Amino acid sequence: MPRKRNAVSEMLERFSYQATRTTGTSGAFVLAVAVIIVWGISGPLFHFSDTWQLVINTGTTIVTFLMVFLIQRTQNKDALAIHLKLNEIVAALEGASNRLIDVEDLSEPEIEALRNYYKRLIELAKTDDVLTSTHSIEEAATRHGTKYKKKPAAPQKSNKKSDVSDLD
Repeated sequence: MPRKRNAVSEMLERFSYQATRTTGTSGAFVLAVAVIIVWGISGPLFHFSDTWQLVINTGTTIVTFLMVFLIQRTQNKDALAIHLKLNEIVAALEGASNRLIDVEDLSEPEIEALRNYYKRLIELAKTDDVLTSTHSIEEAATRHGTKYKKKPAAPQKSNKKSDVSDLD
């Protein structure tokens, strides 16, 4: 059952989404450059005073401060969506380790242990003479056929030099 959301939260989410989309455009960049140019040109008019400098410093500080939170909110949502998509792939892929689902919630030592495991796999893969020996076109064709419940194309002979299945 979906959780009932606060109206303020929904409004902030919509605002955040729209502001992030708008500020990430070429037009927003041109506007920012135009503000700096106008400020620079107005320098002689204000005799390059401390107040003149304070205007740009205060304005850029406020914009930067607000953008940090806006960007972080968007990054958090994007990261969560990517994690969910990757979790779906790991969960659905036959032969993939389900231990990798929600790997982002593991402690740093646990992540380092997994990283070392995959470094070992990389080293084993580097010892292969042929680039496609550990992940061949034939293997990809078989997986593709399995995914769509079609009969895969007949695989050709593969010259596998090493087997990394002993690491699982």
